Amino acid sequence: MIRIVVVEDDKNTQLLVKKILREIDIFKEEEIKINYFTKYSKELKDIILDTSERKIYIMDIQLETKVSGIDIAKFIRENDWESEIIFITNHDKMFETTYRSVYEVFDFIEKFHDMEIKLKKAIITIFKRNFDNKMYKYRNNNFSIQIYYRSITYLYRDKESRKVIINTDRTHYSIIMPLSETLKSLDNRFKMVHRACIVNLDRVESFNWSKGYFVLDNGEKVYYLSKRFKKEVEEYYEREN
Repeated sequence: MIRIVVVEDDKNTQLLVKKILREIDIFKEEEIKINYFTKYSKELKDIILDTSERKIYIMDIQLETKVSGIDIAKFIRENDWESEIIFITNHDKMFETTYRSVYEVFDFIEKFHDMEIKLKKAIITIFKRNFDNKMYKYRNNNFSIQIYYRSITYLYRDKESRKVIINTDRTHYSIIMPLSETLKSLDNRFKMVHRACIVNLDRVESFNWSKGYFVLDNGEKVYYLSKRFKKEVEEYYEREN
């Protein structure tokens, strides 16, 4: 069972969200519960604290109350690292502020810029990922990290520091571990594509085996690609498709 929680105090926007959710075909195949709120309340708090359910939160950033959408999202992340958060807003200037305040926001959607198309696409993408919440965890004496697999783009061994660099959507981390051992801690979507590089195949847009680079879904071009690993990569895509 999947619960969708909508927090929106504008009646017209809430009606539009209801319409959008009714039109998503994938809901016919899933058990869905939908809750609508105009503000933070005890009922909403209880839903947030019940981490036994998978949830998608669709929230306005700015609510006409003291408790904003950002405040609610912070409370969600204090108690729930697995559910997805989609923000809808009138102002794109709020995006940067929110990114700095709330960890792991799935998407930001402007209300007056193709909201219907973008919200449908975001929700369908979440379902296709099957609520992918697997995490890579690393700990040593100095620090520990937890990173969603889906956020990792690629990993490589840095020659100078001899550390493994984990690149993500937002930043990168350095860990002290052989690259081969790091691969054992990841799932099947991660493959060696170079003796010094592991890539998340779900994040790759294209490979150029002749020129030795791949292009990620964020547009980054990475020159760590060897034909030696081509067969295993192609076999992965054959199995997935």
